[in-house]
Amino acid sequence: MSGGTSTGVAPDERPASPVSGAPNAETAGRLVEEVLDRLANSGDRAACEAAEELVRVLMEFYGAGLARAVELIGRHPDATARDTLAALLGDELVAGLLVLHGLHPDDVSRRVDRALDGLPHPVETVGFDATTGVLRLRLTGSAGCGCAGTRDGVEQAARDALACFAPEVTAVELQEAPREPALLQIGAGPPRAVDGRRSPATAP
Repeated sequence: MSGGTSTGVAPDERPASPVSGAPNAETAGRLVEEVLDRLANSGDRAACEAAEELVRVLMEFYGAGLARAVELIGRHPDATARDTLAALLGDELVAGLLVLHGLHPDDVSRRVDRALDGLPHPVETVGFDATTGVLRLRLTGSAGCGCAGTRDGVEQAARDALACFAPEVTAVELQEAPREPALLQIGAGPPRAVDGRRSPATAP
C-alpha cells in the first residue's frame, strides 16, 4: 500500500473546478497569435487591425481587473476571507469581470442594491421588470431639489454603476419623491375684532 493520504475519490471522478479545461497563459497566448496570423495572411488589413485592437482592449481590461483585485486583497492582509470577498464583490471593476463570466455569487436584486449604494443621491427601488430590463427608481426626500440637473445626474450615475454590477438592467426610469403636504401655520397673536366688535373669544 502506498503512503500518503487518500481522498477516496479517483482523480477522474473528482468534481471539476470552475476553470477546468481552460488553457493556461502560454496556450491562450499561442492561440491568439494563431488567430491574428490567419487574419494577417487573409489580406484583410481592416479586419486584422480590428482584431489587434480588440485584443489590446481586452488585455487592458483584464489587466486592470487583476491589478484591482491584488490591490484590494493587499489593502487589509489580516482581513477575514468573508471581508476580502465582500471588498471584491463591491468593487465595480472586479464585479464587472465576475458578472461578465457568470461568477458573481449575488443575484440580480443584491447586485442592483450594491450599485445603488454608491450613488451620489439616495434612491429606492420601485420595481424591476426582468422581461424588459427596465428598473424603476424613486428619489428619496433627501435627494436634493428634484430639478432636471439632479435627475439627470442620478440617472447617469445609476446607469454607469448598473452597467458593472447588473448588466441585466437595460434602462432606468427615475421618479420624483412624493411631495410632503404643506403644514397649516397657526398664529399665536390675539383674535382680531370683527365689524368693530371684539371677538367673542375676548369678550368679557
